[in-house]
Amino acid sequence: MMSKYNNSTRKKISVETALMRLEGLCARSEQCETEVRRKLATWQIEAADADAILHSLKSRRYVDDSRYAQAFVRDKYRFSQWGRRKIAMALRQKRIDGDLIDVAIDSINEDEYREILRRVLASKAKNMSRPLSYEDRVRLLRYAVSRGYEASLASEVVKKNI
Repeated sequence: MMSKYNNSTRKKISVETALMRLEGLCARSEQCETEVRRKLATWQIEAADADAILHSLKSRRYVDDSRYAQAFVRDKYRFSQWGRRKIAMALRQKRIDGDLIDVAIDSINEDEYREILRRVLASKAKNMSRPLSYEDRVRLLRYAVSRGYEASLASEVVKKNI
């Protein structure tokens, strides 16, 4: 069975239509260059036309990887409760420049970040018997690290607050 998202079954659209659709998309939500290029590829837009569309979007600030990185970091640590390491890895997968990632990650409020980690671990630990066994503490640390939090910070939070 063919996927409805397969490039060969998608209808090719005009450059003007692609630009209009992307302007609307970028006005509704932040998009990075990689996501825009991927969308253009699914619409079978030629490379030269894709470059021209992207240049137009960037020059009019519809697409701004720095702004995208800031919004992505803010959303992922506040709403998805991801740690710095997982956020940075996701941004690298989207081919965001390393310097932009560093700036966005550095904008995280340290107190809020620690509090989110504390709440995440407290929620995970609420069904564990008290006092926490060594195995339970290890489970909590592994859980925090799997969510992208730094092991040293997770260890500190488990020792002090859980």
